[in-house]
Amino acid sequence: MRRTILSFLLLLLIIPAGAHPWKPRHYVIIDSDGGIDDLKAICMLMASPDVRILAITASDGYHRAPVAYEKIRSLADKLWHEGLPVARGDDAVMLIEQTLAAETTLVTFIAMGPLTTARRAMEHSQQFTSKIRQVLWTNSGLPGKDGFNYKTSPDDAEQVLGAAVPVLVAGGGGEGFFDDNLIREIGKLHTPYAAKVNALVNSMASHSFANTAFDEMAPLLLHFPELFTTTDTANKNIYHSPSDINGLRQATIKILSGETVERMQVIKFMPDDTSFYMPDLQPFVAEIRNRYGEDEWTSGVIGNELHRHLGVYAIIGVKMGIRAREYFCTGVDEMTVTTRAGSMPPLSCMNDGIQVSTGATPGHGLLTVSTEKPSFAAADFTYKGKTIRITLKKELEEKVSSELKEINFIYGLDSDIYWELVRQNSIKYWLQFDRHEIFEIDVVE
Repeated sequence: MRRTILSFLLLLLIIPAGAHPWKPRHYVIIDSDGGIDDLKAICMLMASPDVRILAITASDGYHRAPVAYEKIRSLADKLWHEGLPVARGDDAVMLIEQTLAAETTLVTFIAMGPLTTARRAMEHSQQFTSKIRQVLWTNSGLPGKDGFNYKTSPDDAEQVLGAAVPVLVAGGGGEGFFDDNLIREIGKLHTPYAAKVNALVNSMASHSFANTAFDEMAPLLLHFPELFTTTDTANKNIYHSPSDINGLRQATIKILSGETVERMQVIKFMPDDTSFYMPDLQPFVAEIRNRYGEDEWTSGVIGNELHRHLGVYAIIGVKMGIRAREYFCTGVDEMTVTTRAGSMPPLSCMNDGIQVSTGATPGHGLLTVSTEKPSFAAADFTYKGKTIRITLKKELEEKVSSELKEINFIYGLDSDIYWELVRQNSIKYWLQFDRHEIFEIDVVE
């Protein structure tokens, strides 16, 4: 009996470590007043594969809500997250209600401004109290009567702090948080989120606030609570003061580089050493990796190993799947996919690339190959009830197809020269095809 109990307790300890490897720990709705620190914080949350942003709402605060909305919508679109829902005003509460109604996981509401939207959602959304696990609010203290976000709307703050949902308050990281060394380290990261954070800091280089960290403490507290000191309090609301600034700087790098979860299942990472790769690919490894990011590189390597040869349509499928994930601002294993590429090579090779880059495999029951004719280089991606169709631009499909037909006509499928030329073309297009330029995206429903 004692052995059974010990085995059960051990199983309980193992389960969290062995949970679904691609399910993020944090599902969040963000409310922002559009300040520069908000935008940096949103970039950090977007960069982390351990966070799933369900929606963003804009509210009055540092900026008025219409201005904040435009800044947030522009940020999301420029980072290729066109499908990420953003709303303001009455639409904001409606978006929160709809988002929570469709979500089965408890959600963290991150407030980077006054608590006005949180208060309105509590009053008008039936889902808020039952589906919101906690409110994470940035403010200088608790109850925070001296904080900017408190002073902007004290009545709203008092109502939310007095409600049933726990409130975690993240204090500011202070001036000079983004020092020269941190900016230099962020500049070494080849991610669009790191580049945007650097651009935001540089856009106000003459103003000390650009180097101040305030709302950035929200994603840092979410990921690294051990770097904060908590107040002793008997109630549900807790103030978290940054206690290790240098540690938080390193944590910022970790978040912006996407190193918040283990992405691989068998190996720890794809090697940086170019000698690890085949000689004909070696000259292009760093450029492809830096230009298109680690997700595309890793998916490309695994996809072509799965495919058992370097194929241009497999590469196109990888790029298409990554683009779909960007559009919805989501991770792997979270979309259903219907490919229009059929089951006839070489076009159907696209299906292998899509599987690897999205996690939508037949084994997961998330991938369907359409039997409709004619087949073409396109796939439908569905996420949370919304579907988009991504199609390779017609002129590019014709170019790729005609090249393969010509090589086949001259050398034949059984020729080693055919496969060598196919390989050369695949490397060329892996480098040349920018996933943000080669596709057409249409909203299906």
